[in-house]
Amino acid sequence: MARTRRYKNFERNFVTRIYEGVGGFFSIIGRGLARLFHIFDEKITVMLVPHSNGRAFSIQTNVFAMILGFIMLAGITGSFVYFNIRAIGSELENRRLRAENRETLASLDELRDENDNLLKSARRFQASLSTTLSLLGISDGGANMEGVTGNGDLSSLFSRQDLAAGSLQETQDVKQLTAYLDSAVQPVEEIGKMLENQSSLFTDIPNVWPVKNGIGHISMAFGQQVHPITKQWYIHKGTDFSTWRSGDPVVATANGQIVSVGNDNTFGLSIIIKHKYGIYTRYAHLNTIRVRKGDDVTQGQVIGTIGNTGITTGPHLHYEVHIGSSVVDPAKYINIK
Repeated sequence: MARTRRYKNFERNFVTRIYEGVGGFFSIIGRGLARLFHIFDEKITVMLVPHSNGRAFSIQTNVFAMILGFIMLAGITGSFVYFNIRAIGSELENRRLRAENRETLASLDELRDENDNLLKSARRFQASLSTTLSLLGISDGGANMEGVTGNGDLSSLFSRQDLAAGSLQETQDVKQLTAYLDSAVQPVEEIGKMLENQSSLFTDIPNVWPVKNGIGHISMAFGQQVHPITKQWYIHKGTDFSTWRSGDPVVATANGQIVSVGNDNTFGLSIIIKHKYGIYTRYAHLNTIRVRKGDDVTQGQVIGTIGNTGITTGPHLHYEVHIGSSVVDPAKYINIK
């Protein structure tokens, strides 16, 4: 019983101390708030005295109202400054956007001009391509810029009404050009295939300048000429090429086979090449020969050098083209460029 009584006394004392502590805490807070309210409630008199002999004005308030007034004044001033800064920033941004808009409009005008130039070039290309295709007997496959509308991905972004009104004419022009170029791909590919199939023809027919790298000049053309030695009129059966010196390389003007390598009083050192389609070429007055009879040569291969052998008045290459038993003008089979 004594132990139970001690526990109860301890419990009562503990609870009493907790109540006293909580009560003391709230009492301190209450006294602090009362003191704070007392401070805020202290009266303050603000007197306004004019410099002239006028009547003085006095305003009576308390600390709380004064602090609240300062807070409101600071808030109003801060808001004014903030919104003014925002307004200035917005104005600067508007100026920047207006400048960018002017630059964009200028770029758009330039783009329109370039678009017009592009369309003009495309129409010239169309005319040239159509002429080429007609000469080659190839159908243009409907590659026509007029009336081409196309079905590009951009078409879904613009209404027919806008296009009809012409507000997006540049876009329509670009789509039209794109559609035309797409339709022109097939004819151009056909030309490429034709050239590829006929590439051997260009190497089997004499058509290149017979002096390597295209140097030299024509010193005497094919046809009726005055003989430089006899001074009599005669038919010059070839074309003479001169570089004013000996030793410059002479090349085969087409693929073929060496059928003759000789040296006589008229042509001096000379070579005859047999080509396809009954064509022969002769290279005379050479200084040196770099092939032998029976050799197969390719177009552009060096076969000798310019010389001064045989009946000549100076170093040059005498070049002839024969088709069957006829001698023809080599100029018709030479790329003069």
